[in-house]
Amino acid sequence: MAGTSANGLPVALLRKISSVRPAPVVGERCEMCGEPIPDEHQHVVDIESHAMMCTCRPCYLLFTDSTAHLRYRSVPDRYLSFPDFELGPGQWDELEIPVGLAFFFRSSKLDRTVAFYPGPAGATESELPLNAWDAVLARNPALSAAAPDTEALLIRGPGPDRPRADCHLVPVDACYELVGHLRRVWRGFDGGQEAREQLAGFFERVGSRSKPLREDNRGRDGNRVSVPGGPQ
Repeated sequence: MAGTSANGLPVALLRKISSVRPAPVVGERCEMCGEPIPDEHQHVVDIESHAMMCTCRPCYLLFTDSTAHLRYRSVPDRYLSFPDFELGPGQWDELEIPVGLAFFFRSSKLDRTVAFYPGPAGATESELPLNAWDAVLARNPALSAAAPDTEALLIRGPGPDRPRADCHLVPVDACYELVGHLRRVWRGFDGGQEAREQLAGFFERVGSRSKPLREDNRGRDGNRVSVPGGPQ
């Protein structure tokens, strides 16, 4: 008779069971339902913590209604540029951003705009002076087109090779992705040459995707903002 184990099962059967291993998980999975997702996928933001969650398409669609009182919001895929964007003399310095780049979005939980800038530690929050930011919005009312929590205003301040600041409305997850890339190559105080090259390439791609929104469209004065390719 074939040998048996202490619990009465044939040794040969136990060997067969022990030789079977579950298939390894390959690729990413939806952080909500656990379904496999492709490398290129969409995100949902937790408006309480600002954390990004990788999601499958069905889970993403559950949170696209921005008027619903939910903890999560789907991040839209919208890119806009502001050809008339301008900062007055000294306004970038008044924002107290220590580097030449930052992204801004309105937090529903905090009921105010927050600012982050890149660095060797990743995305660092800035203590945004409220009066200084309100002055930027007053000068550029079309910036109010950005949706809270899910869309960010990515602003590059003036520099030696760029006399004027520029601004794009982008999905907030694109900002965190950019900061992650910059973190890996960041050198010194200003990021170094490789970081500047990555940043230039990123803005080229954003510029090619962005649709212009001019200041003759109204924003915070109460009238409708006409947003090409976006909600009207």
